[in-house]
Amino acid sequence: MRKRLGIISLFIILFIAFIAIWNYSYQTGKEEAYVPISREHSQIVIPSEKGVFKRADQAINYADMPVDEKHQRSLKTYYKNRAYHGAPPSIPHEVSSERNMGDNSCLKCHENGGFTEKFKAYTPITPHPELVNCRQCHVPQKTQGLFTAFQYRKIEMPKVGANNALLTSPPVIPHQIQLRESCLSCHAGPSAPKEIRVSHPERVNCRQCHVINNKEIKDIDVFIRKKKDE
Repeated sequence: MRKRLGIISLFIILFIAFIAIWNYSYQTGKEEAYVPISREHSQIVIPSEKGVFKRADQAINYADMPVDEKHQRSLKTYYKNRAYHGAPPSIPHEVSSERNMGDNSCLKCHENGGFTEKFKAYTPITPHPELVNCRQCHVPQKTQGLFTAFQYRKIEMPKVGANNALLTSPPVIPHQIQLRESCLSCHAGPSAPKEIRVSHPERVNCRQCHVINNKEIKDIDVFIRKKKDE
């Protein structure tokens, strides 16, 4: 009889332990997957990932702004403002002075974003506000037909929904991240193109799930100029 009671007691203890562990796991799984950013950490950050964390708090605040359905950007308008996929965007508005750049003007709107009444649009956030010589890469538009066609090989723009390794896996990063290290600049907030606006901007450790799969640029080996007799 004692042996039977001992076995029954053991099963009861194991069952209670199972219920307690399952309940703890269930409650933990319901917590938000938010990774707090410590400004006083000594952890060495990989350079290509530094921008993801650098301005995450500002980007999350921007993402909390209400989205105005009438003033959303789309991928079509996003790519239209570039000479080719991967090129820096042009400046689609007047610039008061050729020397007007950086902290004096550009960053006043493009550092933290917001709605611009003059243009009836949300200001895209720059992923690299530390580079204040904006006009070194960004040029103002002169005509509606921005660019002249060229014969160089064009890089196809990545398609939405076609870059998952598996059906339910996180999409890969289909572009280079040089000068675009801050993911939330383009993927969060009301100025982000609606097709690529992320649903979970509070999870600022983007590279934890999303990996780079950049096959856009291929190695064409070392260029050697041919001699006239060849």
